[in-house]
Amino acid sequence: MMVLVDTSIWSLALRRRPKHLSPEGETLKGELAELIREGRARLIGPIRQELLSGVREEAQFKQLRLRLLPFEDARLETRDYEEAARCSNICRAAGVAGSSVDFLICATSMKRRWPVFTTDRDFEKYALQLPIQLHAPRSASVKR
Repeated sequence: MMVLVDTSIWSLALRRRPKHLSPEGETLKGELAELIREGRARLIGPIRQELLSGVREEAQFKQLRLRLLPFEDARLETRDYEEAARCSNICRAAGVAGSSVDFLICATSMKRRWPVFTTDRDFEKYALQLPIQLHAPRSASVKR
């Protein structure tokens, strides 16, 4: 099964220096590496944009862009954006707020039945309102 990898996981693995990773971070990074080896890690354009945004130095931007190049963006269609809006409306009616990108991730996850791999606790709230699954690292040592 494919796994939609959220910005928080990519950022942890690609932007943070190894010496700054906690044991949990190392486990999450290892899980991403395993998903990549298995050909199961998936990306969408808005996540790519979030990752590349805020990079201060052009050299870092280029390096990160090159590291992401092998990962093709899953194609998004009008229906995905409409479903994201519906997800936002459902969650808002239940008192759960979120970003447009988060709801696009939810819509992509739902349509393709891809679990979301994230450290963003907001997705736990979305999962109470929407039929999304969250991907947990296979290592039992990580608690979410």
